[in-house]
This record gives sequence, C-alpha cells and structure tokens, in this order.
Amino acid sequence: MTTIRLTCANTLPDDSPSATLIGRAWVPGEVSGPSPVVLRADGVFDLSAHFATLSDLLESDSPLKAVREVPGRFICSAEDLLANTGAHADLSKPFLLPPLDLQVIKAAGVTFAASMIERVIEEKAGGDAARAEGVRATVRSVIGDNLRAVKPGSEQAMRLKALLIEQGMWSQYLEVGIGPDAEIFTKAPILSAVGSAADIGIHPSSQWNNPEPEVVLAVNSRGQIHGATLGNDVNLRDFEGRSALLLSKAKDNNASCAIGPFIRLFDEQFSLDDVRNCVIDLEVRGSDGYLLNGASSMDQISRDPQDIAGQTLNANHQYPDGFVLFLGTLFAPTEDRDHPGAGFTHKQGDQVRISSPRLGALHNHVTYSDAATPWTFGVSALLRNLVARGVLTR
Repeated sequence: MTTIRLTCANTLPDDSPSATLIGRAWVPGEVSGPSPVVLRADGVFDLSAHFATLSDLLESDSPLKAVREVPGRFICSAEDLLANTGAHADLSKPFLLPPLDLQVIKAAGVTFAASMIERVIEEKAGGDAARAEGVRATVRSVIGDNLRAVKPGSEQAMRLKALLIEQGMWSQYLEVGIGPDAEIFTKAPILSAVGSAADIGIHPSSQWNNPEPEVVLAVNSRGQIHGATLGNDVNLRDFEGRSALLLSKAKDNNASCAIGPFIRLFDEQFSLDDVRNCVIDLEVRGSDGYLLNGASSMDQISRDPQDIAGQTLNANHQYPDGFVLFLGTLFAPTEDRDHPGAGFTHKQGDQVRISSPRLGALHNHVTYSDAATPWTFGVSALLRNLVARGVLTR
C-alpha cells in the first residue's frame, strides 16, 4: 500500500497565501488533544485558549474577525503539520484532523440532474451493476438527460411529474430531484468523519460503489454559512439501489465520510458565489494502474446552496452546535472498469484525490470499513479531553 504524503503543494488552495483557512489538529502536550487551528503565513496557530472547539469558533459573532484578532499559540509550520499527517504520523508531533467536531454531518442528495438520473437507474436496476446499462438506455429514452432546466417544485416540474407517472417511470429519486423538498439526510455521527490522508471505508459486502466528490458547507446554529471545504460522500450504489430504506447502510459505515483538508472562511477574496461556480475534480488511481478522472461543476446544481442550507435548518429543525452540509455531486461514474456492463467500482488500494483550486485537495486511501481504524473518539471522549486540558473553563 502506497503511503499518502501530504504537502502544501498537494493540499492547500492555489491562492493559499490570501485564503483564510481554519481546521483542527491533534496537539501533543502534557495532555494531548484536538484543537481548532488557523493557518497563517508564519505557521499553524492553536486557538483552543479562546475557542474550545471549532464549533465554538463558528458560533462566534464573526469567525473571520476572531481568527484575525486572536493571536493563538504557534504549534508548527504548515509543512510540518501536513508531513506528519497520515498512517505514518508521529504522535509526539501535531498532525491534521478533519475540520469539524461538534457539528452534525448532513448531506443533500440528488441535487444534480445527471446524478439524479443515475439514482433512478440504480433503483430500476435493483442495485445490480450488470443490469445498469440496459436500464440506462430505457430510462434516458423516456426521461432524457437534460433536466437541469427544470426548477425543483415549479409548475413545469409538476407537469413533468404527471407525465412520468403516466408512463410508469416515476421514481422516489425524481421526487426529491425535481419536487419541492430536497433530500437531506444525516451522513455520519458527530466526530466520526476522517480527514485527509486517512483510509476511507467501503462496506465489504458492496460490489458496486464509488466516491462522491462534493463541496461541504460550514453552517452555524443561526443558519449562517461561514465557509466551505471538500468531502467524499462514499456511496454504495448496490445497497441503495436495492432499497432506499438501506440508505443508512449505504452511507454510514466506519470511515465512510471524509472531509477536509481545511474550511476556507468567506472573506474579501472568497464567497458563496465562488462556491456556486467552482469545479471539483476527482482522480482515482488503482494499485493495478487504473486511472479515473472526473469532475463536478457546481454551476450545474439544480438547487442553490443557500436553499439547501435553508431546507436543513429552519423552524422545524435546529442544530445548536451547527452543521456541515454535503451539497451533492454531478459525478456518477458509468465507464466500465473490468468488463463490459459492470461499470465502475472501487478496489482495495485505490487512492482518491478530490480537489478544487480554491479549496485545496482531499486525499484518501480505499479499504474495507471493517479494516479501517475503528472510530473510538466520540463526544464523551472529547469532553473528558477538554476538561483534562483545562480548556473547558467557561
């Protein structure tokens, strides 16, 4: 297995000197533990003396003003932090963690027309990759593949719904794709996400799966979107295709949610409009020499990011510690990896790189979820750690 080595060049945004980047690092000490950090020109600074968690920082009146005014404590250079991140990490030195802690991990599904059609195909094929190509032709002959112009919940969308029902081609995925209500689900438990250079887990029973490169919003309890990062909403197409009631088994497994490398805060150089127009690139490299490249263009999304965030947090549902929100992906690989009609699926040892020029790059290595490092550091462990370090004093 090739070890993933993080560097500033392969991790940080292209314009990193002007970017406001926050995240979390494991900081060694008399009692070691996770701390919110900010990257500055002269290194990585620990903010835990002012904000016990990253959630606390994002709940402040102005996270941007806070990271500019709070001095923090220097812990190391960005180069050293990244170089010590991954399976080879020296636990006596700082290393990078995923950039979230107490936030709920939410995700929106079926937000792009192309991936919506692929979900319909999964459903009609019953999760069987071998049947997908034939079903794909049938579905597209009825639905077509250009639904982006259909505004979800509009009168036009409702007329299309009636037509598809009449032709026996209606699907629960079309309901959330062009209907008024977005699909919003809980992707993973609090603190269970993995960061860059970590293993991502595929359920060992899955025979048809893929990465999902996505933008992830950082939203506080008041619904304010403060920044964005990258994520991999690891997806089991066979499980979900068999039944939508298997969504939790398809989405929530050990190490099946990767987020990072850092949250880029909105500031004078970066805003939600930049998110709306960014392109997320995907590269999968197999140990067998296989190479897959793909991309997801956010300007093709059917629902605006602000609307998706508003459908997540509103009068009907609150998140007192904030949440992060996967926005969905345009990417749904259909090319065959091994033999005709089988489509794409992961193999053990695949290296996945998800990147965008202004958000940096997220690197992960594919393994089975039961072989990935077990998740053991939960909310109670975090609270005990913060108390032991004297961070929870207010």
